[in-house]
Amino acid sequence: MKARRQLRDAVDLLYSSGCATAETYTRLVLECVRADDVSQAKRLQSHMDLHLFQPTETFLHNRILQLYAKSGNLGDARDLFDKMPKKDVYSWNAMLSAYAKSGSVEELGTIFDQMPSRDLVSYNTVIAGATENGCWGKAFEVFVKMQEEGFEPSEHTFVSVLKACTRLLGFRLGKQIHGRVVVGKMEGNVFLWNALIDMYAKCGDIDRARWLFDWLVGKNAVSWNLIISGYLKNGQPEKCIDLFHEMQSSGLKPDQVTVSNILRAYFQSGNIVEARKVFDEIREKDKICWTTMIVGYAQNGREEDALILFGEMLLENVRPDSFTISSVVSSCAKLSSLYYGQVVHGKAVHMGVADQLLVSSALVDMYCKCGVTADAWVVFKLMPFRNVVSWNAMITGYAQNGKDLEALALYENMLQENIVPNNVTFIGVLSACVHANLIERGQKYFDSISERSGMEPTMDHYACMVCLLGHSGYINKAVDLIRSMPHEPNSLIWSTLLSVCAMTGDIEHGEMAARHLFELEPLSAGPYIMLSNMYATCGRWKDMADMRSLMKDRNVKKFAAYSWIEIDNEVHKFASEDRIHPEAKEIYEELNTLIRKLQETGFTPDTKLVLHDVGEEEKFESICYHSEKLARIWFNQKTSWKDTIRIIKNIRVCGDCHAFMKLMSQATGRLIILRDSKRFHHFIDGHCSCKNCW
Repeated sequence: MKARRQLRDAVDLLYSSGCATAETYTRLVLECVRADDVSQAKRLQSHMDLHLFQPTETFLHNRILQLYAKSGNLGDARDLFDKMPKKDVYSWNAMLSAYAKSGSVEELGTIFDQMPSRDLVSYNTVIAGATENGCWGKAFEVFVKMQEEGFEPSEHTFVSVLKACTRLLGFRLGKQIHGRVVVGKMEGNVFLWNALIDMYAKCGDIDRARWLFDWLVGKNAVSWNLIISGYLKNGQPEKCIDLFHEMQSSGLKPDQVTVSNILRAYFQSGNIVEARKVFDEIREKDKICWTTMIVGYAQNGREEDALILFGEMLLENVRPDSFTISSVVSSCAKLSSLYYGQVVHGKAVHMGVADQLLVSSALVDMYCKCGVTADAWVVFKLMPFRNVVSWNAMITGYAQNGKDLEALALYENMLQENIVPNNVTFIGVLSACVHANLIERGQKYFDSISERSGMEPTMDHYACMVCLLGHSGYINKAVDLIRSMPHEPNSLIWSTLLSVCAMTGDIEHGEMAARHLFELEPLSAGPYIMLSNMYATCGRWKDMADMRSLMKDRNVKKFAAYSWIEIDNEVHKFASEDRIHPEAKEIYEELNTLIRKLQETGFTPDTKLVLHDVGEEEKFESICYHSEKLARIWFNQKTSWKDTIRIIKNIRVCGDCHAFMKLMSQATGRLIILRDSKRFHHFIDGHCSCKNCW
C-alpha cells in the first residue's frame, strides 16, 4: 500500500510539473509494473499523450501494454497498441497475451495472422490461449504450423499441447508428444512431467501415469493431486487413500485440492465416517471442501446430514456457490422436505443464484418431488434459459404427479424449442403414457426414440413399454417385446413384468419373470414376496409357504415398510402396526373410531389384501394399521385442518390404504399427497390423481 501511495504522489507531482523526460517516464512506468498498478499506468499514458511525448524506442509502451494485458484490460491495451508509432514482436506478443487472457480466441488468431514476424513466445501464447479457452483443435493447428516454420517446441509448448490432448482424450497423440519429450531430453521438468501424468490418467492409462509418478524426482503437491485424482477418475478410491497417507509421510502438506479428492475417495468407497474425520481435521475449510462433503452426504443417502452441514457452512460465513445450493436442493427433493426446500430456495434468491441453470433445474425437480407442481411450473417459466435437464425435470414431475397430458404437451413444446430429448425425457414421456393408458401414443413415442434422440431405446424405455402393454391387458405383447429385445433383459425388465403380472393375476408369466429374477438377484426380497403374494391371492397356500421357506433357506432379508411425515420441520417415521410411538394409544383410538364411522357409511377394510393364512380378525387388524394410516391420523392430531397432508412411503401403497385416503379426503376436504415407491397420489374430494392405478 505504501509503494502504491508513493507512486500515486509521484504521478500527481508529474501532472503539476508539465512535460517530463524519457528517464522520468521510464522510472515511473517500471514502478507501475512493480506495483502492478494499472490506474497509475493509465495516468502516465494520458500524461504522455497530453504532452505529445513519443518514445524513441518501443520499451516504454511495451511495458504499459504488458501491464494492461496481465490485468485483463483488453480495451486499454488495444487503444495503446493502435496508437503506437513503432511495434516490435514484444508489442504483438503483449496483444496476443491480452486476447488470450480475455478468452477472445478468434481475435487472438487474427492478431497472430497479422504479425509481420513471430518468435517462440508468439506460438506458445496462442497455443496456451487456445487450449485454456477450449479450442483444442486450434491449438494443434498452431502447434503443427510452428514446426513447419522451423520453430522447435519448448517445454511450455508441450505442456499446453498435452493439456489439449487431455481435454480431447487424444491418447495416441499424447503418446507421440511423450516421445518428443523423451527425444528432447526434457524429462527433468516437473511441470511437463505433471502434464504427462495428467494426460495418461485422464485418458485411462492409470498404470502408465503411476509409473511416471513413481519415477518423478522432486514431486510437488500438483504431482500428488494429479495421480490421486487419476485413481479417483478410474474408480480406484483405495489407491487414492493409500497415496494420501504416502504424501503425508513424505512431509509434503496436502492442500485443499488434495483434501477434496480424498473426501471424494472416501465417499466413493462408502467410508463416510473416515470422510468426516478428515473433514473435521481441516482447520481452514474452503468452499470446495464444504461442497465436496455436502455432495458426498447427498449422494450416499445421508440427506439429513447434508442439510445440517449446509447450515454449519452458513454459520461459518462460507458463501456457497450454485453447485452447493443445487446439491442441497436435491437433498430436500429426496427427503420430500418442502419446508427446507423453500428455505434453501429463499437463500438462493437472496444470494442471486436462483436463476442459474443448475439451481433452477434442481428447484423444479424439488418442487415436483414434494408434490407441488404449481410452484415447479412457476420456477420453470421464470428460467431465463432452459436445457434438456430443466425440461426433463418438469416433464417427469408432471408424469409422477398424475398430470400426464400436461407432461406430453410440454414434451411437444420442448420439440418446438428445438431441444433434443435424451434418455430421461423419454422415460418421463412413456411414464405419462403408462399412467394415462395411452397405448398407441406410447408406442409412437417409443418408435421415435432413435429418430428424435439419435440413440437406441434403453432398458428403461423397454420397461416402460412392458408396463404400458401389461397394464392395458396385452401381457402376451409385453412378453413378445421382451423376447425381441436386442439385448439380454435385465432385472428391471423382469421385475416390471412381475409387477404387471401381480396386478393382473397372471401366475404363469409371473413365475417366468420370478425365475429370471432369482438368477439375476438371488438376494433381493422383492421377487420372492411378490410371487408369494400372488400365490396367496389365489389361495395356493402351500406354494406361498414354499416360497417363504426358500427365502429363509437363501437368507433373503425382507425390508420393512415405513411411512414418513414432516410436522414443524421434524420428520416422524411410522411402521405398520407401530406400537412404540409415544402417542400410540391416542393414534390407535382415533383410527379405530374413524374406521367404525367409515364402516357405517359402507366402507369395509379389504382383508383379501392380507396375504397370510390367518383368521379374519387378524387380517382386519393387519390391514387397518398400515403405516400410512397411522401417519395420517397423527398428522390430523397435530396440525390445522387447512394444512396439506404429505406422506412418504418406501413401498407401493396398498389398495385398501388407497381407498381409505380417498374417503378421508372426501370426508375432511383436506388435500392428501402420498408419495410411494412408484409415483405421487394427490387425493382430493374423494378422487386420486393416479386415476386408473387401482
